[in-house]
Amino acid sequence: MSTTGTLWRTAVILLLAISGAVAAFATMAPPPEAQLLPERAALVEALPIDTDDALVPSPASYIREEQFQRGDTLAAFLSRLGIAEPHVGRLIKLNALRSLRPGMNVSAVVSAEGMPLSLSFFNGRDALLEITPDGRVAERRAAFETRPAMKSSVIRSSLFAAADAAEIPDSVAMQLADVFSGDIDFHRDLRKDDRFTVVYEVHSLLGRPVRAGRVLAAEFVNQGRTFRAVHFGSSYYTPEGKNLRKAFLRSPLEFSRVSSGFGRRLHPLFRTWRAHEGIDYAAPTGTRVRAVGDAVVEFAGLKGGYGKVVILRHQGRYTTVYAHLSRIAVQRGARVAQNDTIGFVGQSGWATGPHLHYEFRIAGQARNPFSIAMPAAQPLPAQQLPAFLADAEPLVARLELLADLTTLAQGD
Repeated sequence: MSTTGTLWRTAVILLLAISGAVAAFATMAPPPEAQLLPERAALVEALPIDTDDALVPSPASYIREEQFQRGDTLAAFLSRLGIAEPHVGRLIKLNALRSLRPGMNVSAVVSAEGMPLSLSFFNGRDALLEITPDGRVAERRAAFETRPAMKSSVIRSSLFAAADAAEIPDSVAMQLADVFSGDIDFHRDLRKDDRFTVVYEVHSLLGRPVRAGRVLAAEFVNQGRTFRAVHFGSSYYTPEGKNLRKAFLRSPLEFSRVSSGFGRRLHPLFRTWRAHEGIDYAAPTGTRVRAVGDAVVEFAGLKGGYGKVVILRHQGRYTTVYAHLSRIAVQRGARVAQNDTIGFVGQSGWATGPHLHYEFRIAGQARNPFSIAMPAAQPLPAQQLPAFLADAEPLVARLELLADLTTLAQGD
């Protein structure tokens, strides 16, 4: 019985397997109409190509721009512009090209053979010089486009280092120091993490920035105190219209260090204790010395231990003294304005090294310029206040926006 059952099951399995094979064959077999389709084949057709038309012709001329670098010779620079040797020898004789200074950009249109078709560059005197192939020089006033730029930075070591880190031009940094010089002594008061924001003009020529212009508005946070300045007319004011310009600058040098303060000291030459009635600023020979306020030159010449000295008489009872100069730039009786150059640092007279000895006198008595309250300059006239406020509002808004962005960036 068991053998019969086994044979029966085997027969059923074989029958199902044969049926499945037949069904699979019937499913996979192609339909009759498929046999009527033609076979597919790739058709390769040769197309004629005119190689003369396919090649891009060489340009008859090209434009190249290079920056004149420190250490460049005129001949090497012109060769770098792609100008051929015979033309270089002719161009280096032109006086116009001798005015090139490091940092100036020159644009040249040069033929494929290396012949200069035109040279042009901005000469720094608000003029664009263009040199034609025959060597003629045309000078035309540059059509500048002026736009505002906004930058901010944080003091890590010095004002100039912070400006460099933010790619702010040195001329803008110097203006900042001048604008806030009545409130901040940049020799002594700067601290790490002080910060500033500035809106200033950028003059562009043919879409390329050429130089920075005036500071339009600025904010400086020094030791937690915030100072703001807005340009209007020929001076700077707080956003409320108070004149930031003081009657006297805090220092006759833009940047230096105090090597000897006001009061008693051991005299470096005579080795005795004496009253030092001024401030000594250490600075390299030739550093510019500026008038701290509007004045008339009372004395300019040699005076004993002072060496070459300038004495200025200001309005009221004030006089200032600038001693040990290497060169005097004014004459007695001349009128000078605040920030005008009156001489240059030296070590004439009784001086052991190059420095400026500066005195601030009131009614003939020497006073410490760091400890007295400087008189303010004239305020903004009341009739000009509405125009000032209209100009100041958008500039102050830029300062606030930039200050907020800087704060957010520092928080991140």
